[in-house]
Amino acid sequence: MQQKKKTPHDRDVKSIASGYCRDCQQEHSFEEGEARSSCRELMQFLEQEKRIDMMAQTGETDPRLSTASLFGEARGKMFGVMVCQAADGNKRVLRAFSGQYNGVWEVAGWAPPLFKVEAFTRIYADIEPQIKELGRLLQLAPPHSSPWVELTRKRQHLSRQWMRDIHALYTLTNFREQERSLPEAFASNNGIPTGTGDCCAPKLFNQAVREKLIPLGLAEFYWGRENASHTRQHGNFYPSCAGKCAPILGFMLCGLDNLPAKRG
Repeated sequence: MQQKKKTPHDRDVKSIASGYCRDCQQEHSFEEGEARSSCRELMQFLEQEKRIDMMAQTGETDPRLSTASLFGEARGKMFGVMVCQAADGNKRVLRAFSGQYNGVWEVAGWAPPLFKVEAFTRIYADIEPQIKELGRLLQLAPPHSSPWVELTRKRQHLSRQWMRDIHALYTLTNFREQERSLPEAFASNNGIPTGTGDCCAPKLFNQAVREKLIPLGLAEFYWGRENASHTRQHGNFYPSCAGKCAPILGFMLCGLDNLPAKRG
């Protein structure tokens, strides 16, 4: 793999995830530990195989899971790796990609989303065509006319309802084995940003809780073409985002410090 010039993000990411928990009224944080070396192994696989379906045999790969799209118009994506301790004392490595991958939410060997995909698909299939139809009618109506204003109001109302229905599907679990919906766990007075709960860290912590694993370290890196806002570059490491992750990670991390494992 081509050597890259080190950036501040490569050198300084230690506290990878943090957030305030409204339940215990404390700030929780989590460090990368030894996860970065496991990230390097994943990077090597992505570089050599140019795909993410790690469980597939050669010749049986899904073309949707190629990494080619990450370097094209769609741009890159965040990936995360978590090193955990299992009940038998052995270490496990979990992996996650942010959001969906070319329309695919679930890929073998990767952390699943925080919701049932079937329920998400059902809601999407029901409301998305309605929003598109309202958008089509808006284009036909004279701007700022009474029909245009009414159509705009209806589309905004439907979009807000759609997001409320989607957010209600997410189930977040912490290390005290408490469960919350996304709106219940979101510790901010601001609105819930689109994509909250779909980043790598929430997926990985949720999987660790569900599989009764103790996280030892977490690292996240960006892979692919630089994002449109120029805040993410290929191969660099970054902490969990402040807008979408921090408001829910406080709840998700709650109880982790009390588990009988030594991190670092």
